[in-house]
Amino acid sequence: MDFDLELRAVPKVAAVVILSVTYARFISSHLRPGLPRLLPLLPVLSLLPFLPMLFTSIHFRTNAGFFISWLCLFKLLLLCFGRGPLDPSLPFISFLSLASLPVKLPTTNDPKNQSSFHSLSPKYLLTTAIKAALFAGLLSLYRFRDQMHPYLFLVMLCFHIYLSLELLLGTAAILAGAILGMEFEPQFNKPYFSSSLCDFWGRRWNLMVSAILRPSVYIPVRSCMGRAAAVIATFIVSGIMHELMFYYITLLPPNGVVLLFFILHGICTAVEGWYAQHGNWWRPPKILATVGAVAFVTYTSFWLFFPAMLRGGALENGMMEIESIIGLFTGDMYLVKD
Repeated sequence: MDFDLELRAVPKVAAVVILSVTYARFISSHLRPGLPRLLPLLPVLSLLPFLPMLFTSIHFRTNAGFFISWLCLFKLLLLCFGRGPLDPSLPFISFLSLASLPVKLPTTNDPKNQSSFHSLSPKYLLTTAIKAALFAGLLSLYRFRDQMHPYLFLVMLCFHIYLSLELLLGTAAILAGAILGMEFEPQFNKPYFSSSLCDFWGRRWNLMVSAILRPSVYIPVRSCMGRAAAVIATFIVSGIMHELMFYYITLLPPNGVVLLFFILHGICTAVEGWYAQHGNWWRPPKILATVGAVAFVTYTSFWLFFPAMLRGGALENGMMEIESIIGLFTGDMYLVKD
């Protein structure tokens, strides 16, 4: 991995994002929500998904894709139609931060909300240190991949994704919140305790995505087509965006498998929601419901999600990048590879 090349791309991407968000703020402050805002912002919305391609590193490209092509793009789309969290009346720094980072404005009038400063407790720091140690230990086990049972390897990959997202998004959000004095959005809420698919996707897994898909897809569709259609539509949009994220990882054309994964989960979640409202004849014990929900998510991930992510030698390339980063900081320059 060429670190100089990646670092040279960072200011270019940042400059385009800042200019795009500045333009969006200017347009939204002069034009009313709806088509008058959407039409002049279409060039910006069309540009954002291409910015991550300026990076050659899987990690840089995928992280930029998540923050720019998903979070920022969807927040600007909501702005076009006058929906939060962005508002042109906000100060520029707050507007830029809300658009491009996983933060939100502080709600000091609500005692239930905790700011990022309150989250930096000894318990939180200890938990983060444990997760970092587990992640480091997990990386060291990949050298034995050839001797592992395929299912054991996929279980490791589950923990890899969870721990890496927890550490990356949590750290980025806390730093941004601490520097800017804003609250950071929660990332995960113990997804391994999910008692249903609704619980897993709506209240425990990658809550930033849930928070952005709810006002942009779920609520508008539910208002005109009902809950079941809104659930399925939300999962379809999430599947399309995951296809884009996986393209950033593999650089291979989408094959629709990840979209199929999310359509399956959307249908099952809609059925589950219907049963929760109308099926009064039997309710599984919570522990059984938790085992069933986690098992279903795990099995379908093994079947559809992970194979699509591992195409094109993405894991091997990602591991080489991690070794390069470790070598850069430890001085083991033999690990640093282009």
